[in-house]
Amino acid sequence: MDGPVCLIVNPHAGAGRALRLLPAVEAELRAQGRPFRVERTTSVEHARELAREACERSEIVAAMGGDGLTGAVAGELRDGRGVLAILPGGRGNDFARKLGIGADPVAAARLLGAGAERRVDLAEAGGACFLGILSAGIDSDVNRIALETRLKLGTFVYTYGVLRAIGTWRPANWTLDIDGERSTFAGYSVAVCNSGVFGGGMYLAPDASLDDGRLDVVTIAQQSRLSYLRGLPRVFKGTHLEHPAVTLRRGREVTFAADRPFVAYADGDPIAELPTTVRVLPGTLRVVAPR
Repeated sequence: MDGPVCLIVNPHAGAGRALRLLPAVEAELRAQGRPFRVERTTSVEHARELAREACERSEIVAAMGGDGLTGAVAGELRDGRGVLAILPGGRGNDFARKLGIGADPVAAARLLGAGAERRVDLAEAGGACFLGILSAGIDSDVNRIALETRLKLGTFVYTYGVLRAIGTWRPANWTLDIDGERSTFAGYSVAVCNSGVFGGGMYLAPDASLDDGRLDVVTIAQQSRLSYLRGLPRVFKGTHLEHPAVTLRRGREVTFAADRPFVAYADGDPIAELPTTVRVLPGTLRVVAPR
């Protein structure tokens, strides 16, 4: 794939991992003989501004950080306005995992020469786009705890968040509309999935496709706390869907609400307060992926 690169780096991603690996990525781009410039982000909005500027300059946008940075940048490239290269530098790197890109950002940079362009779906809620999974309920508490902790736990930060959140959790009553079909239930969470992977390799919707124009909706109904915790390891294998409290449905537009306030998180960041509507944007994003 030809063209200059704007390398957008979150210097805080992965507790500084992205910044530590940046020199090796720069060396790889030089070895390719590829023109590039490096921009360090100061905020999510700054990352979006950088992505818009790169599009205006007809540059390939390489996002080096976690899923939050990748999602923010991707939203500015929708409707095919630019091409996104993903260089994993954060804790989870779940979207890269779904695309088949390994955890090494140097190897990911090589895909600029050896990979191929692919069209994938985005999802949108509250005027913001996301790549992975938007969820609310106990997941709201888990994400808040994960963001607030100063413990250096890597991908285990999400497991830590669950263990902290479960102690004070009480069930919520949910209303869910999928393409106009309404249902209600009591339980833990609603998750609307584009890629189907979050939390550092948790396959909440293991068969979710990035290019089918649909969203996978996973709900977890009321069960004991012990049963919920026992099911957690199964999410890493995708076998949790066999549990009777877990339901998966698919649709193009999803609206959901609860009987108490929740903030919905996506790609590791708060994105919308409930009630919220999520819709799929089919094939709107151009990404660099393995052949």
